[in-house]
Amino acid sequence: MHNRIAVLRAERGVSRRRLADALGVHYQTVGYLERGEYNPSLHLALRIARYFEVPVEVVFSTEPFPRIGD
Repeated sequence: MHNRIAVLRAERGVSRRRLADALGVHYQTVGYLERGEYNPSLHLALRIARYFEVPVEVVFSTEPFPRIGD
């Protein structure tokens, strides 16, 4: 699974720890998610999308996201 968590965090100036605290997970979990080493449960994926106030498909995809500028 591919995700844009790191991009969304950077755009909003949110640290891994701050996101993790808001989601109720360990900050290392956010790193695992960003690197694609861990796939979130549906519940966690929806909470992440809600945190960033975007649809879940903006954050997660089964296909790689196109590079910006391509």
